[in-house]
Amino acid sequence: MRSSQFFFTTLKEAPADAEVISQKLMLRAGFIKRAAAGIYTWMPLGLRVLRKVENIVREEMNRAGALELLMPAVQPAELWQESGRWEKYGPELLRFKDRHQRDFVIGPTHEEVITDVVRRDVKSYRQLPIHLYQIQTKFRDEIRPRFGVMRGREFLMKDGYSFHASFADLQREYQRMYDTYSRIFTRLGLQFRAVAADTGSIGGTGSHEFHVIAETGEDDIAYCPDSDYAANVELAEALPPATPRPAPSAPLTRVSTPGKTACADVAEYLGIPLAGLVKSIAVVSETASGDKTFALLLLRGDHELNEIKVSKLAGLSPFRFATEAEVEEFLGCKPGYIGPVGVDTGKVRVIADRTVAAMGNFACGANLADFHLTGVNFGRDCPEPEVADLRNVVAGDPSPDGKGYLAICRGIEVGHIFQLRTQYAQALDCTFLDEQGKRQVMEMGCYGIGVSRIVGAAIEQGHDDKGIILPASIAPFAVAIVPMGYHKSEAVKAAADQLYRQLLAAGLDVLLDDRDERPGSMFADMELIGVPHRIVVGERGLAHGQLEYKGRTDAEATLIAADSVLGFLQERLCAA
Repeated sequence: MRSSQFFFTTLKEAPADAEVISQKLMLRAGFIKRAAAGIYTWMPLGLRVLRKVENIVREEMNRAGALELLMPAVQPAELWQESGRWEKYGPELLRFKDRHQRDFVIGPTHEEVITDVVRRDVKSYRQLPIHLYQIQTKFRDEIRPRFGVMRGREFLMKDGYSFHASFADLQREYQRMYDTYSRIFTRLGLQFRAVAADTGSIGGTGSHEFHVIAETGEDDIAYCPDSDYAANVELAEALPPATPRPAPSAPLTRVSTPGKTACADVAEYLGIPLAGLVKSIAVVSETASGDKTFALLLLRGDHELNEIKVSKLAGLSPFRFATEAEVEEFLGCKPGYIGPVGVDTGKVRVIADRTVAAMGNFACGANLADFHLTGVNFGRDCPEPEVADLRNVVAGDPSPDGKGYLAICRGIEVGHIFQLRTQYAQALDCTFLDEQGKRQVMEMGCYGIGVSRIVGAAIEQGHDDKGIILPASIAPFAVAIVPMGYHKSEAVKAAADQLYRQLLAAGLDVLLDDRDERPGSMFADMELIGVPHRIVVGERGLAHGQLEYKGRTDAEATLIAADSVLGFLQERLCAA
């Protein structure tokens, strides 16, 4: 491709409303243009990157034996009503009526449609397993779309669905997809981690997320540097302390703490470490008939509540945080001073995190405004609580696999695989006849990759003050030829054109920057858009049979023989 025949729309500055680095650089580099909040036009340069990502995903899915199809973006409401998600999905589901006043949705996902496809034509175990996937535009009406393509309303996604006659066969395919996704992200040239994850609203019994590692990531990942263990912080288990609870050694004392409600303020006022304070979080689970379960969750002062773990506790699913009025009703005290001592356990469930259950002589709220208690011990001052894993893990916690200690890094979720089991097949009556002629519900798997999100994540991982740094596998062009004086020197023009034809003939994805621009401007544009390899053609170098090479992250340029450029580039591209 010649720059003079391309549509470059680079900017010196990003729009003021751009938030994250990938959004700023994609707008500056002319990868995308904003059409509306969370909706973007992919410009020719950005589309080249998007298509390269898409092609790698497609090649690996096909290699794994999945079959590509294309489902409609517009889906009939009847399918969502049949699955039960018409009411459950929420306002992110964009609903509308056609001219006949029939209800439809713009698909945010395609579990219902694909299950309908399979239930119509697959009737026997002999037709199973089958794995179907698509790469298609989705729409989720996010209340606050942000971060460019990282959290847009319209996005390109690969979603695949497998159907099986047994759970064992689903597990086999799940492992195949785990391996396939690992190959995909390796080929994309990205640093990534596969982590055990919560199934969330999709449902099912097991899932893994694939995260691109980036300091600006929105998710915390707990991993063990000494083993293969990795999990989303939401799912990572916080093990009980190895040391037993100390015996009571301090008297129970009520201390005046006027106006001190925040944990850090209370600990400072009492002159104790934050880890010596127990905070109480009041929650309520309410049934459809209006019956309430009021619970007091106890966490160490320096730990954070894990709402996913709490939502899985028996009798607390779903739950919400208690109102001030409910706190006063059940504890007789305003929030900020509540604690487990003196609580009527006939009306209030007291659930302590594993760490708290091993604490002794701790401080907590006194259930009296402007007072806290010190020297509190379970068994002596209040009943033994229920014990559960309630908190987020932190760096330094023992790894759940027993092979070391946890570290925390940041990641951007770009893929997610699920063992859906029979949730959707059961709801939509997707069945088959087994070998004995008995009707059985199919087992399902679901496998998603955010194709457009990968582009943003790759830029979050790879950038500097000059612009985008992309792996050659997904860069808009692998090589840029930048001639000095293309329109002024016949020798430079001839050499640049000859090299361009040579690289094209060898199958390299090359851009010849034949614009009549200053060298500094051309260099800046090639660095901004993320071309990994640059060859400079100039009269001075040609006089000595040399060209100048510079990798995108190289500190200095290198002179190479003009007749060895092709082999030189091929060696570097293969190494990458």
